[in-house]
Amino acid sequence: MTDALLSVDRLEKFFPIRRGLLSRVVANVKAVDDVSFDISEGETLGLVGESGCGKTTAGRTILRLLDPTGGTVMFQGRDVAAAHGNTLWRLRRDMQIVFQDPFGSLNPRMTIQGIVEEGLVVHRMGTRPERREKVRETLEQVGLDPSYMNRYPHEFSGGQRQRICVARALALNPRFMVLDEPISALDVSIQSQIINLLVELREKFKLTYLFISHDLSVVEYISDRVAVMYLGQIMELAPAQLLYRKPLHPYSEALLSSIPTMDPKARRARIVLPGDVPSPMNPPSGCRFHPRCPLRAKLDAADQRRCEDEVPALRELAAGHVSRCHFAEKM
Repeated sequence: MTDALLSVDRLEKFFPIRRGLLSRVVANVKAVDDVSFDISEGETLGLVGESGCGKTTAGRTILRLLDPTGGTVMFQGRDVAAAHGNTLWRLRRDMQIVFQDPFGSLNPRMTIQGIVEEGLVVHRMGTRPERREKVRETLEQVGLDPSYMNRYPHEFSGGQRQRICVARALALNPRFMVLDEPISALDVSIQSQIINLLVELREKFKLTYLFISHDLSVVEYISDRVAVMYLGQIMELAPAQLLYRKPLHPYSEALLSSIPTMDPKARRARIVLPGDVPSPMNPPSGCRFHPRCPLRAKLDAADQRRCEDEVPALRELAAGHVSRCHFAEKM
């Protein structure tokens, strides 16, 4: 998309496995392998998949918290993957992250003011009184009393801590935020409050989100488009309503069948996938999903061999709807 705020092209992140006296690389864990997508300004892209599929690694690599093995990440026309020094430092102000664990991502020795103000200090924004006022204003925006500024993280509940994490990211007036499973560590009663807060902030400040989660119901609520990830690769990407109504990849269909619902008319037939997720150190040949694919079992022998031998490309099967499956039309 020409108006993309963020453009990820063939992104890779491999973790080398070293053995022996000389610490030679004997294999690679292919956590993210050939991932491509665009996010337009003001859009929320949901990234879903099983634990260990590479969602979090993809988010952190996009922000250069991890150096990519290959590929490009373009943000506002600038290559994040190739940026260094002052160029990367300036980019970080516009690209922020909210981590999954609100208990582990806050420094217990710093006050709330120090935590939220830290990014302002690093980026040399404002005088000391101006930064203090900015902290007060940001805490109000996330629903916290500014009088909490001199307290420490251990004095807050999980939901309040996550609001502090959101405030820390929001203080720098970013344009793009990676939300790495921001509600998975919270009580169910608090999750909806945080999700609604994120939606309100997105509308108010025209933010762009990459929302990483394994909760498909939440992703459907907050996302404009959804990308389904499996074993380091994107299997399907489509507008949220279209993907949830008619998935065009067997893995997406299996994931959606696991969503609990009280409406008998909306209930899908449960699909139980055989076996376990293969190791990203030694992924299957051809289509990575073929050992567990229920669609493959219905194909003839020649088509089954194609699944085993030929790596499928992401194909556009409808407007904005792409799938990494040789036989998506047969679903």
